[in-house]
Amino acid sequence: NGDWRFELASRPEAVPADFVATAFDDTNWASLPVPSNWTMHGYDRPHYTNVQMPFAGNPPDVPAENPTGLYRTQFEVPKAWAGRRIVLQVGGAESVLYVWVNGRPVGMGKDARLPHEFDVTEFVTPGETALLACAVVKWSDASYIEDQDQWWMGGLHRGVYLYATPKTHIADVFALAGLDEDQSTGHLKVTATLGFSGPAQDGYGVEVQIFDAKGKALLASPLGGAVKASAENYSPYRGPLGVRAFEATLPAIAPWSSESPTLYTVVVSLRGQDNGLVETTSTRVGFRSVVMGDRELLINGQAVMIKGMNRHEHHPARGKAITRDDMIADIHLMKQFNVNAVRTSHYPNAEDWYDLCDEYGLYLIDEANLESHAFLHTVCRDPRYAAQFVERGLRMVERDKNHPSVIIWSLGNESGYGPNHDAMAGWIRHFDPSRPLHYEGAIWGWDDAGDQTHLIRGNVSAPANRLRGMRASDLNCPMYPEIAALVAWSKANDPSDRRPMILCEYSHAMGNSNGSLSDYWDAFESHPGLQGGFIWEWCDHALVQTLADGTTRLAYGGDFGDKPNDLNFCCDGIVSADRVPHSGLWEFKVLAQPVSVSWVKPGWLAIKNKRDFTSLSDLAGHWVLEIDGKEVARGILPPLTAEPGKVQVVEPALPNLTRGQDQAAFLMLRFSQVDSTPYAPSGHEVAWVQLAVDLPVEPERPVAAKLQPQAVRVSEDPVRIDLTGENFALGFDRATGRLENLTRSGKVVLLAGPRLQIWRGATDNDGIKGWSGQDDKPLGRWLKAGVNAPSFQTPTVSVERSGEYVAVHVVQVVDCAGGSLTHSHSYRVAPSGLIMVENQFDVPIEDLPRLGITMSVPNDFGALEWFGRGPGETYSDRKAAGWIGRFASTVTDQYVDHVLPQEHGNKTNLAWMRLASPSAEIRFKLAAPAEGSATRYTPDVLYAARHRSDLTPTSHVIVNLDVGQRGLGTASCGPDTLERYRLKSGVYRLGFEIG
Repeated sequence: NGDWRFELASRPEAVPADFVATAFDDTNWASLPVPSNWTMHGYDRPHYTNVQMPFAGNPPDVPAENPTGLYRTQFEVPKAWAGRRIVLQVGGAESVLYVWVNGRPVGMGKDARLPHEFDVTEFVTPGETALLACAVVKWSDASYIEDQDQWWMGGLHRGVYLYATPKTHIADVFALAGLDEDQSTGHLKVTATLGFSGPAQDGYGVEVQIFDAKGKALLASPLGGAVKASAENYSPYRGPLGVRAFEATLPAIAPWSSESPTLYTVVVSLRGQDNGLVETTSTRVGFRSVVMGDRELLINGQAVMIKGMNRHEHHPARGKAITRDDMIADIHLMKQFNVNAVRTSHYPNAEDWYDLCDEYGLYLIDEANLESHAFLHTVCRDPRYAAQFVERGLRMVERDKNHPSVIIWSLGNESGYGPNHDAMAGWIRHFDPSRPLHYEGAIWGWDDAGDQTHLIRGNVSAPANRLRGMRASDLNCPMYPEIAALVAWSKANDPSDRRPMILCEYSHAMGNSNGSLSDYWDAFESHPGLQGGFIWEWCDHALVQTLADGTTRLAYGGDFGDKPNDLNFCCDGIVSADRVPHSGLWEFKVLAQPVSVSWVKPGWLAIKNKRDFTSLSDLAGHWVLEIDGKEVARGILPPLTAEPGKVQVVEPALPNLTRGQDQAAFLMLRFSQVDSTPYAPSGHEVAWVQLAVDLPVEPERPVAAKLQPQAVRVSEDPVRIDLTGENFALGFDRATGRLENLTRSGKVVLLAGPRLQIWRGATDNDGIKGWSGQDDKPLGRWLKAGVNAPSFQTPTVSVERSGEYVAVHVVQVVDCAGGSLTHSHSYRVAPSGLIMVENQFDVPIEDLPRLGITMSVPNDFGALEWFGRGPGETYSDRKAAGWIGRFASTVTDQYVDHVLPQEHGNKTNLAWMRLASPSAEIRFKLAAPAEGSATRYTPDVLYAARHRSDLTPTSHVIVNLDVGQRGLGTASCGPDTLERYRLKSGVYRLGFEIG
């Protein structure tokens, strides 16, 4: 690794024939780091597509213009390697790799996501410097089966290194560590394969020992035996030549799981014909079992809930060239947010990833580098590609077979289903029956004519011929099914298909998303056979782009001039490209947390351990009692002792308190790590639960009589209605009906409003801005109905006196192409300046983006406080991560950054909101809990923006109070917002006070 000499040719035919020669002059070439993608260093460009290919044509044709990277570097072979076998490994090259050493051709490879190894012994001389030259061709016939939803890059994106072995060496070790049904007795089977750089010889022996984490040998003496290697006197009925297998039973083994990733080390030694030690190698193993039960995937005997993420290898500045530190950072974040599983979408990851998942404890679906999305139903049946299907599967399995983290093999992604898949599945099943198979395309099945059955994605009902797919998938693993379909599948309890349902993709995390994640989890936890799944996906694939003025931005498809492209569909992560958690990840953490709490009787709590293998003794719990959002008492829970799946009943010793008439009391329980772990420090919060507390209500106290204040004064003319009192003033514009310039003590606290608001800065799930064919999406319907630009008719404004109060009534009709809404609002103004507002909305339009009112307050009112759900944004179908309380923030901090700007910052269960400047404040108190937000961006500004840099904040603060917003759903790729989270036609009311 390091800086290599680099030149980019426009096509393979343009490569200088002598660039591989040692005498070639590369002084005018540039320098490029390896590993890297040349597309991230100013050469060529990244290109993003999802389904469509980036160039026109049919398999296996490639475009004439085909960027080809030429690499040259020198390396010195250690003199001590004389007489040894020397191997070059190139970790990953996109797409086709050609290798020369000292001007001589060595080999080539096509799989961009697995290493290529070359025996270069005869090409180098120990103690001397050698020249390594590589050509990497961007497009090839392999591109048609590497058509994943990601950026097309180019280059040597994984590490390049040399290693040496004896000429007779340990070529392979397959260490299979299983568990007996008692889940504590381990079974170890080690198969060692010898390699020979010359004629195979007998007389070699192999020894096997296994050690625990403290280095203690578990076998009284190593397992050992001679290896038959030569063909002389060989019987074909005795097993393969050069291979020796050993087995051992080990009592009192600590099983490996995501909760307790205990590892052991298997050491394999090769002894020569003189019994001398020739070579020693090792591999770590974890004892665990993966078994298919009755509609259950059993890990160590337990139906583990899969709390998974799909993860691409991506870095915003380095593209596919990720480091071990990048991987560790991802794992730390995943473990901190209660993730227990990852699908390596859609290819085998860098080798370090598997070592780290073994160490930290993550279950993996290891996926073959195979996707032919643009030619979904043809390549899978094309015999020209059959060998590549099989090879990509078997090479993945051979490389990753010893990793306990790998619990399932996947045959690839979105490549239809055909005989090429069955061929791959057959090889894997024969070689490694210890793990089940996954392939989403197989559950579609095919018909007798060989055509794919017409099964709409998300429809998990079973056509009669779907069972043929069992050859290629042991799981029912659909993408983006509707929750109702999952529940129906569970209830149907099909006797012919006892596979569990584990969703390989669901809850598409594009933009402000993950609506109804809690509804999915309700289904997972309450219906047999539903065993979780993998959210799509872990991180946004945005790339850092430097603009002409020297500034940078996060870019997506099309920003690099790449055509065709799929715009921001690459920005669908539950964390940002630089790994800042989006709101959906906080939602996931709460739903996946290992603790639940409920009242078992007054004053007593039932604490349930939702783990599968470990107790709660590593956690400490404490509680806080709040009344009206203010802490009134706190305490520590007794030591937690609940075993997996069990309940512990505790009494937190709450004080005897009362609450006011309109006050709510809540008990917040928080559970944190007692000790530090490899992924989080001591005190890291693992779980929280908020429970309502039924405290006695204080009796109402008599209110002392007050002097009657001066009545509100009214001044009317054809243009305005002005109201004044002792310490306030405000006006109404008869043309708009809006309240304007509310002042208190001479300070303006409200500029204008309230005004009907039915539009929002469309989310990606509402409809993807810039995409055609979105007419059937909510956004398309709203634009057609004119919801984004309603026409406000001149209102009817009237004034009514009632004692010292004055009421102003406004009735306004708002026209859209989809119908006319009537907004009736009344303002009852007290002499103190308190304003009581009643809104009624008569709505004939179905499924609005939001329904409420919007107001503006001066720009310096930047301090924000509210009582409702917080501390982050919440929506009607994504609010599990918000607890009810009193929160303080700023208006500026309400902005939630997405690569494509959109609606953000909403609050549910909102009781009141307060905004303040250094010298004044305004408070909005709702008659009943509703929704609201405070922001500096209008819906129109958010909708028009394509990047954060396009956003210009308003010169004031915008306050929104809503009957509700449409839920978020995941319709950018998946089910739309559930009916119960939509705004229907009808009559709605919204009352609040302005104080």
